[in-house]
Formats: sequence, C-alpha cells, structure tokens
Amino acid sequence: MPWIKSLNTQIFVAALLGIVFGVLLTQLAADSVIYQASMYGLGIASSIFIGLLKLILIPLIFTSIVVGVANLQAHAQIHRVWKVTLLCCLTTTTLAVSLGIICAHLFEPGQGLRIELFQQAMSGFEVKQQFSPSEFIGQFINGVLVNPFKAMAENNVLAVVVFALLVGAALVAGGPRYQVIHGFFKQSFQLIMQIVSWIMWLAPIGIFALMAKLIASESLDVLGSLATFAVVVTGSTIFHGLVVLPALLWIFGRMSPLRFFRGARPALITAFATSSSSATMPVSMRCAEQNLGVNPGVVGFVVPLGSQMNMDGTALYEAAAALFIANLVGMDLSIGQQVIVCLTAMIASLGAPGIPSAGMVTMIMVLQSVGLPAEAVAILLPIDRILDTVRTVVNVQGDMMISVVVQRFAGLDNAATQSTAAVQTTPSPPLD
Repeated sequence: MPWIKSLNTQIFVAALLGIVFGVLLTQLAADSVIYQASMYGLGIASSIFIGLLKLILIPLIFTSIVVGVANLQAHAQIHRVWKVTLLCCLTTTTLAVSLGIICAHLFEPGQGLRIELFQQAMSGFEVKQQFSPSEFIGQFINGVLVNPFKAMAENNVLAVVVFALLVGAALVAGGPRYQVIHGFFKQSFQLIMQIVSWIMWLAPIGIFALMAKLIASESLDVLGSLATFAVVVTGSTIFHGLVVLPALLWIFGRMSPLRFFRGARPALITAFATSSSSATMPVSMRCAEQNLGVNPGVVGFVVPLGSQMNMDGTALYEAAAALFIANLVGMDLSIGQQVIVCLTAMIASLGAPGIPSAGMVTMIMVLQSVGLPAEAVAILLPIDRILDTVRTVVNVQGDMMISVVVQRFAGLDNAATQSTAAVQTTPSPPLD
C-alpha cells in the first residue's frame, strides 16, 4: 500500500498505536514485571529519539538560517522588491503569532492539567518569572550576545539564531567575495539534512514510545485537552486566513477578497489536499499570474521566496503550542518569555527544512527557547497531520497575497520584472 510509505502516515499510525498500548498498560499493576519492563523499554526508546533530536538541533538551526538569509544575495539587484516582500512577511507572521498567543490565553487549552512526565524533564530548569522591562531587556541582550561557540555548547537557541542571522547578513553584504563560504554553508546544511532524514526514520518508533509512556503514566484527560487545543488552533488559523489576510489585502493591495479567493481557489484546494507548499508552488504561481493579474517577474520572485520565509499558519501553531505545553507542565510564562516565544516562532520558519515531519525539530527550538521540555512534541504529533492541512492553506494564501501587495508597491515595469524572473532561483522547499 503506497500510502503507508509516507512518513507522516507512519508517525500518525505509531501515535495511535502508542495510545492503545498505553491504555493497555494502565490495566496492569504498576509493580508488575510486564509493566516495569515495558516502561523501561519505552523510556530507552524515547530517550534515544529525543536525544538525537537535541543533538541535531543547534547545527540545523545555524546552517538553515545562514543559508536562508544568504539566499537573498541572489536578488541583490532588486532591492525594492525583496525589501517590500520581507516587510510583508514580517508583518503577516507577527500578526499570526500574536493571534496564536491571544487565542491560547483566551481559551487556555491544557489549563489545570499537570503532566508529571514533562515536569520531570524540567526538573533541572529554573527561571525567574517576573522581570521589569529594563531587567528583561538587559537579560535578553546578555543572553543573546555571547560567544557563539559557548552558546552552541549550552544549547542557547536565541544566541545561535542571532549569530546565524549576522553570518547570513554578512554573506549577503559580501556578495561574490564570499561565494566559497556560502557554498560551504549550503553543503553543511545538506549534510545536516541527511542526518536529519536518518533520524526521521526512527520517528515512528520514538513517537510510539513517547505516546505509550505518556498515556500509561498520565490521565486520559490529556486527550480531551489536546482536542481543545486542536479546535483553538484550527479556529484561529481560519480566522487569520478569512479575516486578517483579506483585510490586509484590501487595504494595501487594493484587491477585493472575493476576487482573490475566486482566483486563488485552485492553489488553496491543492494546498489542502497535499499539505505541502512546495508541491503547491506551481499552481500558486499560475493562479497569481493568470487569475490575479500579478506580473510574472514579481510572481517568480515572491512566491518561491515567500514559501520559504512566510509561513503564517506554522508560526501561529508553534506559538500557541508553546503556551499549551506550558499549561500542561504548570509553567506560567512571563510576558518576556512570551515575547521570546513569538520571536523564536517567527524565526523558526526561516529556511525551515523541507522534509516530512521535520516540524518537530523547529517545534523543539521554540519550546527550548523558554525551557519547556522537548519530550512534549509527542503530545502534538497525533494531531499535527490534521492541522497541517489548514495551516498549509494559510501559508499558500499568504504567499499569493503578498505577491499582489508587492506588485502595487514595488512599482516595477515589465522589463524590470522580467529581469527579476531571469535571476530568480528557487529556494529549498519549505516545511509547513
């Protein structure tokens, strides 16, 4: 059966089997030999899988962000286009993350539950919960402006991100002078991605072990809380796609939302069916050009670049998920920590690896930026494939919407935009 070969399908099935096995373990006495042996084996398998994800996290963050930023140097001659595109991406992503945080606060999924398994993983983590604005700014600066090698050794995610952004910006500024270094980072990223692909083959086993251990040691109420979280995230993502983005399109792009949805419909349906921005990209480009009237040069630049840097649905999901996990472990995130979650969720999408289910790696990045346990990705994965369909639609919608806005503000004539298309190179396929 071809469908079972999909890694996403294997992970989903493994998560369901893990839930079933965990329920069976709850029927056994906690001091029985079978229960103890099963929990021991599940603990080893889950520890290996989470350990491998942590092992690859820092190298993946550094190389992916450096390459993602450095890709802008290929478009250095069209400053206005990429600056408008970048501004639009930052604006829509910021609004999406803010919406995710607000909805997580309003509905509070996971509030009142305490997952002992996750609390044990945080036993060595201490954080000062309250900072004045000046203290937060000072702590933030001191935390990110550190020796990059020390930051990598200590898994200081934000410091690594800042250094990677600086290196990528330097490669853009240096242009052809740093082609060799740029090529080195590209190959390093490909090397890391090869290792990640190997780790992903172990994902079904690791997710089975994590889910079984979670269900066996905790109340089944966690599943009801997970369903609430899924509804909240789906609803807020749909709101962003049906209200926020169309409002921005009407204000800045001067295009009727009705006309946009009519013209973008084939791409949005394809995105929902495939859950892949990369697979939808040819349809998105055709819809933007033929149905929405965007110049081919603008489309050829904005849609591929936007699909790598503009993932509103994914950023919204990761920000809301961080607050959901914080509720499950009984950690009250301060305003400063929530700001860090927002920033990390936005940056996590930059140069995101284009492989199935690698979103768990960027999700770990968001969680660990404020000290939340990496093991918590296990509870999110059973619903991740379902939520992926909705957030991919919003991701694709955002790319086409930005192309309309850029067309209006860039002010390029046909000759200029055709030269833009000539130098355009397609970035790595994104992860939704």
